[in-house]
Amino acid sequence: MDTNNQSVNAGTGEENFAEMFEKSFKQQGRLEPGQMVEAMIVKITAEWIFLDLGGKGEGYLDRKELADEAGNLTVKEGDTVRAYFQSSANNEMHFTTRIGSGPGKQTQLEDAWRNRIPVEGTVAKEVKGGFEIKIGGTVRAFCPFSQMGVRREEQQADYVGRSFSFNIIEYGEDGRNIVLSRKSILEDERQDKVSALRESLKEGMKITGTVTSIQKFGAFVDIGGLEGLLPVSEIAWSRTEKVSDVLSAGQTVEVIIKKLDWEQNRFSFSLKDALPDPWDAAVDSYPVGSYHTGTVSRLAPFGAFVTMKEGLDGLIHISKLGAGRRLSHPREVLKEGQAVEVQIESVDRAQRKISLALAEIRRAEEEEAATLKEYKQQAVAAPQNLGSLGELLKAKMEQNKNK
Repeated sequence: MDTNNQSVNAGTGEENFAEMFEKSFKQQGRLEPGQMVEAMIVKITAEWIFLDLGGKGEGYLDRKELADEAGNLTVKEGDTVRAYFQSSANNEMHFTTRIGSGPGKQTQLEDAWRNRIPVEGTVAKEVKGGFEIKIGGTVRAFCPFSQMGVRREEQQADYVGRSFSFNIIEYGEDGRNIVLSRKSILEDERQDKVSALRESLKEGMKITGTVTSIQKFGAFVDIGGLEGLLPVSEIAWSRTEKVSDVLSAGQTVEVIIKKLDWEQNRFSFSLKDALPDPWDAAVDSYPVGSYHTGTVSRLAPFGAFVTMKEGLDGLIHISKLGAGRRLSHPREVLKEGQAVEVQIESVDRAQRKISLALAEIRRAEEEEAATLKEYKQQAVAAPQNLGSLGELLKAKMEQNKNK
């Protein structure tokens, strides 16, 4: 009796265990295609990445999905990833991180829309108002031009055939009407970069950036997620007439951070501050009284500006251009682009000013002064019958004139 009861109980125990196992399995639920899970990476092989699904067992996904363009893995064992169930065969569950492909793709896309999960898409073609995007190779979606995040210097047609990450901003008609945004992805990435840069950047720092666009008033420079203005006045020590003559989009430059206004989201840079200041050696390079050759860079009513070297201009005042006669404008004797020899009259490092005189006029003045001095001395020592000082000087001037 007891034996039979034990046998029945044993049988009942085995039966109850099987029922409990089945009940537990049902409670865990079967994964449906397109269902999202978060799982830990337990093993990485040459082709596959294996996931620990807890009570549901193990799954795997293609290693290529979590590698960058160079083939380097972006994850390691122990990391947790978000993946979507695709199918099950031979008790093995296949997952993907690429939403919109395989069975259950509509469920995946709807879940991505509700949970703001980025999807990968390829620009198929340019259409009216934007681009047609293919998700998972088959699902058609639309991205307006305004949501593509096109840079100023980029052409829209250059995007065709390229793959990007997008956010789904509209999902309707069971997936037949999907609108995407790349701009929101870029903005999220930019905000992350800006947050990191805010901790490290300081005004006065030298940093490498890339010119993103050229404008009349300057150029915009990106320093790794943060874009700021390089004003035309800060491009070079010399006067910059046309920004495109000095810079081009895509060019790498070293700039000094002039201003960081995090509240107003305004940032400005200087290229010239990263270059040697030509005025530092101006006093030694251009001593007073020395002669040099320069180029007339600009004519103004009050005088002519002469470029001695890049970033170093001097001024010949209009009163020193007429050789004794009154001029109404410097253009009467000079023209822009003309090479002239000048004499340094003064150098003011603090005020960044150089005063110049035309060498031709200055030499004539010096010669006349020397002649006057010479004949004054002769007049003192000469007998009265040789004539007056004026007569002697006039004779000498005529002699010089006839040479």
